Amino acid sequence: MFDAYILPVVAFASMGLLSGVLLTAASKIFEVKVDERIEKISEVLPQANCGACGFAGCGDYANAIITKNAPANLCKPGGQNVMGKIVKITGASVTDQEIVPETAVIHCSGDCRATGIKYNFTGIKTCSSVKRFYSGNSTCSFGCLGFGDCVESCEFNAISIIDQIAHIDPDKCFSCGKCTEVCPNKLISIKPKSNSTIVRCSSKDNGKVTKQNCKNGCIGCKMCEKICPEGAITVTDFHASIDYTKCKDCGKCVEKCPVKVIERIKI
Repeated sequence: MFDAYILPVVAFASMGLLSGVLLTAASKIFEVKVDERIEKISEVLPQANCGACGFAGCGDYANAIITKNAPANLCKPGGQNVMGKIVKITGASVTDQEIVPETAVIHCSGDCRATGIKYNFTGIKTCSSVKRFYSGNSTCSFGCLGFGDCVESCEFNAISIIDQIAHIDPDKCFSCGKCTEVCPNKLISIKPKSNSTIVRCSSKDNGKVTKQNCKNGCIGCKMCEKICPEGAITVTDFHASIDYTKCKDCGKCVEKCPVKVIERIKI
């Protein structure tokens, strides 16, 4: 009777012990070595997981650096300081590895004093929601919708809504680009902080219609295009835009613009 109980217990215990030994041996045999530098790089990264580097998070970026799938200069929130630490950990050359400071900017100046309201929107207070109804409730369908989807997307508190239009603080912005993705009217872009010139309008209506809808709008006169010595500013679909790879920030377009929609911002 005793054997009928003890033998199964011993058998199961023996099987468990054998399984444990086999699993331990298998884990050692098939162990995937993790480069300790990945953890060290993760520790120096800011852990913002903002995606500005192009990877899902700081951990993925650290792994990509070690596997030579990414350079050390992609962490914009960390800047040159973090890049220097990464280079020290990896022993990589710093040649051609530099982080160019950038900031997000909004291409609209159509605040509540410049534009009117087409209707009173009573739905969900988001830009994406109001955009579905006649391209928004502002008289300018190309301008800032003012409900702050960009504000919600910003992890660095760099964006605020003032007078029904978004404003970006370049001192707080790390150019992660999340705001550029959520803006329904695609009014936000990333530009170098070294250049202070910006076009504050995105209207593609002709000059007459633009001025009817917004007092601060671009009229597409092309005077900025004609005066630019570098050919950096062009007007397409009644809309001026700047190529920052060509712009020398001379300010001639700022002085020439008759409606003052091209301006310098403090960086």
